[in-house]
Amino acid sequence: MCLALPSLVTEILPADQAKVSLGGVIKTISLALVADVEPGDYVIVHVGYALTKVDPVEAEKTLALFAEMAETAS
Repeated sequence: MCLALPSLVTEILPADQAKVSLGGVIKTISLALVADVEPGDYVIVHVGYALTKVDPVEAEKTLALFAEMAETAS
């Protein structure tokens, strides 16, 4: 099973790279597979690559569901 989560793009870097934030963790990822990404966009990230852009409302809903699951598991 693969798990790809929406991440907030915080900075565009050279060479098709970007910094994203997920739960306070900042990572550098590749944007080679996705066009027209800007800071403030949400992207689905899997193994270091952005796979697609995501509607910000849907991204927030998904992240809220994961946060709720984490609280329930505690």
